[in-house]
Amino acid sequence: MGFRSLAQSLLVTVSIAAAATTPVFAQQQPTPAQAKPPAAAPAPAPAPTTAPQQPSAANPNIQATPGQTQPQAPGTVKSNHGAWSVVCDKPAGASTEQCALMQNVIAEDRPEVGLSVVVLKTADRKSKILRVLAPLGVLLPNGLGLNVDGKDIGRAYFVRCFADGCYAEVVLEDELLKTFRSGAQATFIVFQTPEEGIGIPVDLKGFAEGFDALP
Repeated sequence: MGFRSLAQSLLVTVSIAAAATTPVFAQQQPTPAQAKPPAAAPAPAPAPTTAPQQPSAANPNIQATPGQTQPQAPGTVKSNHGAWSVVCDKPAGASTEQCALMQNVIAEDRPEVGLSVVVLKTADRKSKILRVLAPLGVLLPNGLGLNVDGKDIGRAYFVRCFADGCYAEVVLEDELLKTFRSGAQATFIVFQTPEEGIGIPVDLKGFAEGFDALP
């Protein structure tokens, strides 16, 4: 079982300010048999008054960082929806704010393992992107697994790594978007060894409401 297949296999880093083509989760990968999902808790949403740390030129305009000790994403929290927050930022040269739906989670028993999950629309509004930031040190060839409410969705591959972690990105197609909107819990699976996957639960409560709030 796995994510739905897509003919394109090329992964391209996408910023909020630029449209891009990114593959969906691939189905041709085996489901990690030893994934052990620990309990996870949403990390605190970034405070509107916190001074943002500017991303590097190579980084997306709005980015997320896992863990409570990491700098929060630049921008302003516009609204909260369950475990999710709509965060907006106006990049240099942009005429309008650009927004993303975000949630940060950390494993309670593995504080060094956390994820930031970001959903955004490309500048031309033709595509929806699911971006997941995993910590440095994850096993890149094994990719990122996804399970929603006990159903294996598949895997995506990491695009590139920056100082704050490694990114996986996929097109959020209508079927996967529908699954997220109606689901209760998504479990993203990362690997630190080839044999063992670490499942990190992400609460989907408020996702539908938050997605609808994106401009």
